[in-house]
Amino acid sequence: MNTRGFRLETNFWSLRPTLCGLGWLLGLGLLLGLQAACGTAFDLPGTSPEDYCESNLENTSCKSLVEVYVNRLDSVESVLPYEYDIFDFCQDAAMKRPSENIGQTLFGEQIISSPYKLSFNKTETCVSVCVKTYNAINNEQKKHLNFLRNGIRLNYQHHWIIDSMPVTWCRDTKDGRKHCTRGFPIGCFITRNGKANDDCINRHSSPLIIHWRCGTCLLLAQLYPGGIASWEWENETDLHIARLIAAKIEPKSYKHSDENNLTCNGPPMEISGEYTDNLNVIYTYSVKFEENKDVKWSSRWDYVLESMTNTNIQWFSITNSFVVVLFLSGLVAVVIVQALHRDITRYNQKRSSDTVRQDFGWKLLSGDVFRPPENGLLLSVFLGQGVQILMMSLITLFVACLGFLSPANRGALMTCAVVLWVLLGTPAGYVSAKMYKTFKGMKWKTHFFMTALLCPGFVFIDLFFMNMIIWTEGSSATISFGGFIAILVLWLSISVPLTLLGEYYGSQETFTCPVHINPMPRAIPQQKIFTKPLINIAVGAIVPFGCIFTQLFYILNSIWTHEMYYMFGFLFIVFIILFITCSEIAVLLCYFHLRAQDYHWWWRSFLTTSFTAVYCFIYAIHYFFTKLQITGIASVVLYLGYTVIMVLILFLFTGTIGFFSCFFFVTTIYSAVQVD
Repeated sequence: MNTRGFRLETNFWSLRPTLCGLGWLLGLGLLLGLQAACGTAFDLPGTSPEDYCESNLENTSCKSLVEVYVNRLDSVESVLPYEYDIFDFCQDAAMKRPSENIGQTLFGEQIISSPYKLSFNKTETCVSVCVKTYNAINNEQKKHLNFLRNGIRLNYQHHWIIDSMPVTWCRDTKDGRKHCTRGFPIGCFITRNGKANDDCINRHSSPLIIHWRCGTCLLLAQLYPGGIASWEWENETDLHIARLIAAKIEPKSYKHSDENNLTCNGPPMEISGEYTDNLNVIYTYSVKFEENKDVKWSSRWDYVLESMTNTNIQWFSITNSFVVVLFLSGLVAVVIVQALHRDITRYNQKRSSDTVRQDFGWKLLSGDVFRPPENGLLLSVFLGQGVQILMMSLITLFVACLGFLSPANRGALMTCAVVLWVLLGTPAGYVSAKMYKTFKGMKWKTHFFMTALLCPGFVFIDLFFMNMIIWTEGSSATISFGGFIAILVLWLSISVPLTLLGEYYGSQETFTCPVHINPMPRAIPQQKIFTKPLINIAVGAIVPFGCIFTQLFYILNSIWTHEMYYMFGFLFIVFIILFITCSEIAVLLCYFHLRAQDYHWWWRSFLTTSFTAVYCFIYAIHYFFTKLQITGIASVVLYLGYTVIMVLILFLFTGTIGFFSCFFFVTTIYSAVQVD
């Protein structure tokens, strides 16, 4: 029996500032998150508004041409987006493509100019854009029409852009509110029994209608976007200059009987599914401008954002998570302040007596608690990558809360995240190498390559595999060869050298263990069922998952139903709550295991919180079957592929938080133990 004595000092009270620090962290996150969540939307700071004027007043300070750009088309029933011109719509002869950033390249956004050329403050009615002819005996034209019909069946959506603003389709809801969406469907699909989706309630106000009545019957109608552009005067002294504050569309369908006499009224255009004659589809548009002095240009996104998601659910979820954090904080306070104080008092009483001291509880593990874990190389690699992702997420959310990643700056969020991840290779290498040296590792070459290549390489291979599937399907989401080369250059020429630099400095240092490690490992007593590793890991991860699953729903909605995600204030609050929750639940379970004389806490502290990612994966599968209507093997594979990447990021992120929380806790309490 080990009767080696040691002295306990009361500097364990240094843990009390930790609780205060967590409180300050939560308070700061709430303050910044509330400011971002309650504030109105605004454009990217530093950008200047576009000034418009009538054609007879056009000069270098304003322009009369209002350009309409079109983005890729997507659908909630398919993960695969397609470019605008694949559907054989009217195209711009002088096609222009704005420059794309890294985020747009990774997301496969394809923004091009459209044939709709509008002149500021000029009302136009039923203007012909182009005529598309489909011949029943022409295989190429028949292929185009069939592709268009399939797109309508899958409810693909247009996404138009004017002055960096999405062209919105606003409809009245049952509760009297106005709901605005960033896209509008290219058509309306009606089943053989007459059932239609919500976009087909009013056929005269729907674009491109498909109506299935039997196996050979088909209704097809032309597109008639009646755009309404609202705008405001810039100032009272220069009334001819205006700025766009809203672009709304009223998609309608009319049957044109005479190409030379367009009236834009009457029933929607109908054709048979098994057509034998030539089919002419005439695309027209009407536009009018309205003055609006009540809305400022800096607040022009408000009507889009306010009509999207009900924030009451968000506040309810955050309130519940906040209560969980307070409860866990109380438990941690009880464990740290009362339980440890009781242990020390009990031990000191025995120490002051004449009897031989008998060690008990977590103090028996002083010679084994810092024994290096098995597979320490892999754990150190995970920790390095987790620190990189943690810092990247924190900085990105902070910048987003300040408004620098506004919805108008497309792809900015992903661009910011990728650039930060590349530049944060040094902290990843430093932490990974320092932990590996603490674990007394010797395979430094293997460690470096795994730190620099393991997790990023897995993501790269996953993206490459999914890109091959997208390419075979002809989708516009394909990352070009040049895009992959750019990603490889950023990774291999910047991130890897920075990781090597951090690896070098990290390998020069090590974490000093506050107690001596025994040469022989101590036997671990038989554990009760509630202290079994798998049960503790599975149960411990439920609490962090419960704090984020509501926000996870909105994030999945943003990704897979193509809704705009802008609630970075809420997300930052949830980020802080998740950070505190993972820290506290890891510390609690770590203390309980130490009291049960189980010193295998290294991997357990990491896996307890990282298992949250497993619950998120299960929830993503549940979301797939209950909320989405995705069809096709390719779409399913893509959904799973992107979900695996998100789960991996969350796995490293939450696991790193739990590990270093336990590491700080164990180091602090055993620093109070001095061997006699």
